[in-house]
Amino acid sequence: MKKIVIAIDGHSSSGKSTMAKALAREIGYIYVDSGAMYRAVTLYAMRNGFFRADGSIDEEGLRARMGDVHIEFRLEEGKDAPQTYLNGERVEDEIRTMEVSNRVSPIATLAFVREALVRMQQEMGERKGIVMDGRDIGTTVFPNAELKIFMTASVEVRAFRRHRELAWKGEEHTMEEIRQNVVERDRIDSTRAVSPLRQAPDAKVLDNSDIPMPEQLRIMKEWYDEAAKE
Repeated sequence: MKKIVIAIDGHSSSGKSTMAKALAREIGYIYVDSGAMYRAVTLYAMRNGFFRADGSIDEEGLRARMGDVHIEFRLEEGKDAPQTYLNGERVEDEIRTMEVSNRVSPIATLAFVREALVRMQQEMGERKGIVMDGRDIGTTVFPNAELKIFMTASVEVRAFRRHRELAWKGEEHTMEEIRQNVVERDRIDSTRAVSPLRQAPDAKVLDNSDIPMPEQLRIMKEWYDEAAKE
């Protein structure tokens, strides 16, 4: 079978990262979490004072420092997926907090941030044999990907998943707070001027609101087998 690029897009907390990791393990591909890259830039902006007191972003200041932002993924023993490093520091846990979640969408709307990260992502895909998930992978980063998947689920299901994930990490938030965050991220992601979240015309849609993970993986594996035929 030929090596291909698999682009998985979808709404926040739709399970795309979980299933992208599972599919990559199943078929022996490299997994790249593009969302982690935007979260890493957000963390960098937070740490370096590019968020003003009113929540707005010092865009010119961040633009001038984007050349100092270096993101990489490293495989570590005992981890089921590559870990995110920002300028040599492992930040996998820090970028998954609710504080970063509340600020990542505005950062992701900035054209210069997206341009910088898209370049990095395209370089990662040159050798193929990768599974990458995000918001614009099948529409902007890899418009010619051999397999495109668009994942979604109901707002209620996604909020429940996010609440469970944060509770497991020791973060306490109300279900309503998380639901509002999910809805707001959907709004920002879908209406931003640069590379908005949308389903590619040739993407296969997987609504996993009521589908268990083993069945999701079976469906995705079938799609991969068809797309990777010589």
